[in-house]
Amino acid sequence: MGEKKGDKNSKPVFVFGRKNYKFMFIGLACIALGFILMAGGGSDDPNVFSPDIFSWRRIHLAPTFIMIGFGLQVYAILLNPNKSNSEK
Repeated sequence: MGEKKGDKNSKPVFVFGRKNYKFMFIGLACIALGFILMAGGGSDDPNVFSPDIFSWRRIHLAPTFIMIGFGLQVYAILLNPNKSNSEK
């Protein structure tokens, strides 16, 4: 009855292009680096206060890396991989 329009030998179509995935992996690496920079700094003894939890690295640097990573993720999703340079 109905004809199949798809060819069995056709390549799978990906939603994103190569450039999109590259930016996604870079963003994911930035997010992971931010969480790694934020880790640690606790004291082994719960009765002893450790001021290392308020270091510049944990308060400023790590959240900045995480926000940059999320920004790259949004950019990678919104990037149009089919747009050529001649269409500007």
